[in-house]
Order: sequence, then C-alpha cells, then structure tokens
Amino acid sequence: MSNRVLIVAEHDGARLNPSTARCVSCAATIDDADITVLVCAADAGAVASQSACLNGVARVLTVENPAYAHPLAAVLAPQIAALAGPYSHVLGPSTTFGKDLMPRVAALLDASQISDIMAVESSARFRRPIFAGNAIVTIEVEGGTKIVGTVRTASFQPAAGSGSAPIEKIEVSAEIPSHTRFVSASAAKSDWPDLQTAARVVSGGRALGSAEAFRKTLYGLADKLGAAVGASRAAVDAGYAPNELQVGQTGKIIAPELYIAIGISGAIQHLTGIKDARAIVAINKDSEAPIFEVADIGLVGDLFQVVPALEAILAG
Repeated sequence: MSNRVLIVAEHDGARLNPSTARCVSCAATIDDADITVLVCAADAGAVASQSACLNGVARVLTVENPAYAHPLAAVLAPQIAALAGPYSHVLGPSTTFGKDLMPRVAALLDASQISDIMAVESSARFRRPIFAGNAIVTIEVEGGTKIVGTVRTASFQPAAGSGSAPIEKIEVSAEIPSHTRFVSASAAKSDWPDLQTAARVVSGGRALGSAEAFRKTLYGLADKLGAAVGASRAAVDAGYAPNELQVGQTGKIIAPELYIAIGISGAIQHLTGIKDARAIVAINKDSEAPIFEVADIGLVGDLFQVVPALEAILAG
C-alpha cells in the first residue's frame, strides 16, 4: 500500500519557490510514496504548471480563491486540513512560510508535527537536528498516525523539472476565517539573488566595522559572483545589515554551492546555518577563528586587502 503524501506548495503567485522542489525530493525517499502537490492561489495556473514538471509528482491539485492573493496561514490552514483526510503525510518547507502554516495544520488535524526533517529512514522514522545542529535525533511515529512535517530544505537537492503530472482543479468546503485579514506587506527589495535559494553567497561579519564598509566590501564581490549577500548575527546586531540577511540558527538555514565568509569568526549558531554548503571559503585575519575548522578553503589576511584583490582577479 502506497503512502499518500500531500505537499503544500510555496509560491509568490507566479513562481514556485525552490523549497517545494526540495520537499518533493524528501517525499520521494518515503517508501512507496504517491506524491501530490497542492497549490492554493488566486490564479494557480502558472504555479501548477511548474509543480507538474517536478519529477516524482503524481498529480497537482489546485484550489483557487481571491483570498489566496495574499496567503495567510490562518486562512490556508483550514483549507489544507479539510483536504488532508486521505493522505498519510502532509509536508511543507521549513521556511518562514512553512513554519507559520504547518503547525496550524497539525493542530487542526490533532497531529504532532515533526519539524526540520533532514532524512527519511522509513515512512514513520525521520531524523532532525537539535541543539543547534550539534545532535541528530531519530523520531518514530506510531503506525497509522497522520504525519505533518516541515522539511529542512538545506538537506535535500531540488527535484528535477522534467515531469508532466496531471493538474486537477478542486473545491474546498472549509470556511475561510474572517478574524484574520491581509492589511499590507512591507519587504526589502534587492537586486541580488534570494539568500535561501542562491547557489553562491557572500557573507560578512562584525569585523567589517560599519554598515558602509559592509556595503562597499561585500556587494561589489557579490555582483561579480552573481551571489546573494548574507550576514552573521553579530553584523546584524551591530546594524551593518538588515535582519533578513542573517544566516544561522536564528536566521536563515542555507545550502549554497559556494559560501564565502568574510570577517566571520564562526560561532556555532552561525555554523548551524551553513553546514550543508557544498564549499565554504573563510577570510579572516585571526588564524584561530573557529570558521577555519569547517572551511574547505581558508585565507588568513586583512579582509580589506583580500577582498579588493579577489575582485580585481574576477574582473580579469
């Protein structure tokens, strides 16, 4: 008997967030998984088509409603819970979207949630990190129990996009709550790639000394590499960078192909956020900095001399 897995798609109304493709890769490791992607949107057409292309997806369900133009967890959760009946697993990404939404779904289904799934051992056994990633715990769910979980997207590669799953439009009878409504959204605009999905990330720490030095030192290098910009918590707390750039246990957990840490000492909370990076490059004048213990390439030197030299090389 197959395990029916429902994945809640994260999107912006036009584009499918890469976190959903990573959830599909996670679901594909569940024994005999039959994977369905659910797209809730005001107009689901484009996102549904992108979802249908993901390898491993058996079908895509769409629910369209004007209330989904600005998706709110309080609005989406009852709809998802109403659809979850036939599914053994209901998964979402461990992003801001998923962390807000999935606990509400679990509560409505009277199910315990498994957060930050990083590996699947069986349909009922999963591994997740605890203590800032210093330990891994194995969780086993009693057979026949509905599982609601968030997927640690940094632990899975995105599913390839060469599939052609059928798309079905459905209706949901669950009432849309009126006690919560969308008022407005305020988000920082950036010309650089999204931090959580970028293949390359250039990140700076408190050693940069000021917000001006942070911008001058990091953004030019990021431009030449086509990289996103990140920051340590120390740099954010010092006011050098906005909160949305913070990488680490209390910021964003990322898994880029290349992570360049500039002037970052390497506190355990920061290392938790980059442990799945494919290659880590560290630039720091302190040869004893903890970041060098995890770096694939380490360069001891003055970052204000090293970074301009790197930019000159990249400029050819």
